[in-house]
Amino acid sequence: MTQEGRGARGSSFWATAKAVAWSFLGIRRGKDFQDDIGRLKPYHLIAAGIIGVFIFIGILMLAVKFAVST
Repeated sequence: MTQEGRGARGSSFWATAKAVAWSFLGIRRGKDFQDDIGRLKPYHLIAAGIIGVFIFIGILMLAVKFAVST
């Protein structure tokens, strides 16, 4: 399969993770969002979303632990 068949920027898990991270922050551009719809794989999105949720919960737990200990 050629590079064009896989998408110009690829559909690797890393590209999906970056798209999910930007989405968590809420600062994804409309054009980039439309590009992502066409090139990202659904199972990568699900996996990256679940990993992102666990990371987000971990950061919240650390922040609460830090705030309570002070």
